[in-house]
Amino acid sequence: MAKSEFDLSGKVALITGGNGGIGLGMAEGLAAAGCDVVIWGTKAEKNAVAEAELKAFGVRVLVQRVDVSDEAAVSAGFATALHEMGRIDGCFANAGVNQVNAPLHEIPTAEWKRVIGINLDGAFYTLRAAAGHMVQRAKNGDPGGRLVGMASTAAIHGAAGATAYAATKGAMVCVIRALAVEMARYGVTANAILPGWTETDLTAARLADPKFSGAVLPRIPVRRWGKRQDFAGIAAYIMSDASTYHSGDSFVIDGAYTIF
Repeated sequence: MAKSEFDLSGKVALITGGNGGIGLGMAEGLAAAGCDVVIWGTKAEKNAVAEAELKAFGVRVLVQRVDVSDEAAVSAGFATALHEMGRIDGCFANAGVNQVNAPLHEIPTAEWKRVIGINLDGAFYTLRAAAGHMVQRAKNGDPGGRLVGMASTAAIHGAAGATAYAATKGAMVCVIRALAVEMARYGVTANAILPGWTETDLTAARLADPKFSGAVLPRIPVRRWGKRQDFAGIAAYIMSDASTYHSGDSFVIDGAYTIF
């Protein structure tokens, strides 16, 4: 029987921030389709739980404690992943943090730099390592690959009180569009994912606030918050052979929030 274009067996994907939330949801979707996965996270306990969950799919799983804001740690972590797994076919730059809610004129410089350092610099270090590997592989006769940047609907609507966060997510969309053009010659696609309000550790406090949920939830046409499982399918599609001509896009997964 011919292999399905959605069968990811033999492929390897790296997901930063893959030990929980949307990152783990994507990793689960990839593993369920047969993809081997590399997970980067900074919390050992969460890493261990994610590793056990993902190994239950019967795929190879490598979990590494990597702080993506540390350039040297990213380089070393990526080198180790390559050594252990042999190749990286897809890279999901998903790790990120929220900012302290405040208007722009009240954001301390240290807070701005913290958010930029993880959300944008960390994505740059990670995507740069993956892109370099994919270019070299293509030059050696093995083209192809997937680069994915986790943005946010904050990139396309006014995110009051979250200017630093929104800046990183808007920049992510631009980086991905540039990569889609740069990397096309190597058979590599690049796409961004823009989640709406989703149940994760980062959003738990906001979603539990009755005032916030009372104002926001009625504005989501599907009338629920997103769940990590809502991102399993899009990750599997992007990694699959079905998406080879789909590049430079921004997948908005928000229950129609931003168009309502």
